[in-house]
Amino acid sequence: MNITIHHAFLPHTDPEATLRFYRDALGFEVRNDVGYEDMRWITVGPPGRSGTSIVLHPPAADPGITEDERRTIAELMAKGSFAAVTLATDDLDGLFERLEAVGADVVQEPTDQDYGVRDCAFRDPAGNLVRVNQAD
Repeated sequence: MNITIHHAFLPHTDPEATLRFYRDALGFEVRNDVGYEDMRWITVGPPGRSGTSIVLHPPAADPGITEDERRTIAELMAKGSFAAVTLATDDLDGLFERLEAVGADVVQEPTDQDYGVRDCAFRDPAGNLVRVNQAD
C-alpha cells in the first residue's frame, strides 16, 4: 500500500498577497484558482510535482462554524498561531535570501538545530508559519 500527501490546507486572507508569496516568491505553480461569491480557493505546488499541493482557502468558510469560532480563528491567524507547513529545499540559504529580499516576514534565519535539521521560518501574508528545511 502506497500512501502520499495529496493536499494540505492553509487559510489565506488576501488572495493577491497569497499569490505574490507562494507563486512569485516561492516559485510554486498555480494549479487552480476558484472563486465563489467573495471567496477564493487557490491551489499551488512545486513545479513538476503535481502529486502534492497546498490549497489556500478562505478561513472559516465552513458553514458549520459559528461566529464565535470564526472570531477565534481570525484571532489565532492574527497571532500567527493557527496553521503551519514545512517545506524543504536543496538551497536553504538561497531561498532565505530570496524571500528576505522580497520582504517576507522572517521568523527565524537559517539555523542548525540541535536535533539535526538546518531550517528557517517565515510567516505568509495570512500569518501561517512556513518552515523550510534544508534537504540533503
